[in-house]
Amino acid sequence: MTAPYKSTPQFTENSLPDALRNAHNTKEGVWGLLVVEEGTVRLVFHDPARTIHVRPDQPAVIPPQAIHHVEIDGPMRMHVEFYQSEPSPPVA
Repeated sequence: MTAPYKSTPQFTENSLPDALRNAHNTKEGVWGLLVVEEGTVRLVFHDPARTIHVRPDQPAVIPPQAIHHVEIDGPMRMHVEFYQSEPSPPVA
């Protein structure tokens, strides 16, 4: 897999910023990969509406400009990696 060109800091259930908890999107041409290191989170896409349960063995790809937000309901650690082309999540 191609290396990310940028990554967020690691977030926990206490430090996850409101910007990620509310509707947002990546810029044109920017792919995201939501990586959960501990616990689970829900990645909620708005259009079309769908929810992905993301866990340590199952990162989730975020397409460019797709409106989404993150929901949590317990302890977790996660970060987001950014790519210039679609990432291939590692197979567990």
